[in-house]
Amino acid sequence: MATTGIECVEIICGIDEAGRGPLAGPVVAAAVILDPSRRINGLNDSKQLTEERRNVLAVRIRERAIAWGVGVATVEEIDQVNIRQANFLAMQRAFAQLSVAPTHVLVDGNDPPPIACKVTCIVGGDALKPCISAASILAKTARDSMMVDLCAQYPGYGFSQHKGYGVAAHMEALRRLGPSPTHRRTFAPVRALLNC
Repeated sequence: MATTGIECVEIICGIDEAGRGPLAGPVVAAAVILDPSRRINGLNDSKQLTEERRNVLAVRIRERAIAWGVGVATVEEIDQVNIRQANFLAMQRAFAQLSVAPTHVLVDGNDPPPIACKVTCIVGGDALKPCISAASILAKTARDSMMVDLCAQYPGYGFSQHKGYGVAAHMEALRRLGPSPTHRRTFAPVRALLNC
């Protein structure tokens, strides 16, 4: 059998999200195709890194990756379609931002998003696969920046500190001020206050 002499090269993309669990703000996903010839030291699950380290690595990822994209699903979309489907929307939007088409996507977790290429889920992948680590870092830093902006827009809730997660200080502010337009109304703690 004749061969063309051209080998098919697999183009691997990592995808991860930030912000599934918070009571406020969007869910953000990132997609990253790393360049093997431009190594980035220190990639890890974004939750295992300091904020300062994440910010440094995010710049390096954007500079050195073959391609990267960030996708967002809004609070309104989260409330309309549920957090799982909104998470998929954010991942699809991040994937669509890539300037190079991957042949294989590696996703953190065990819930494959509907994306038009081969998808492999890896539980704990953000700590195991550098491309997923890079996506984790971009998603987290992008979302954190959005939450700082939302803190200025909706003062009193402390979004810049807790990024919308249901910590004690956030719950106290939520009870005192009531839900803001950026709170997820379908999430139980927010819904409970709306039904009071």
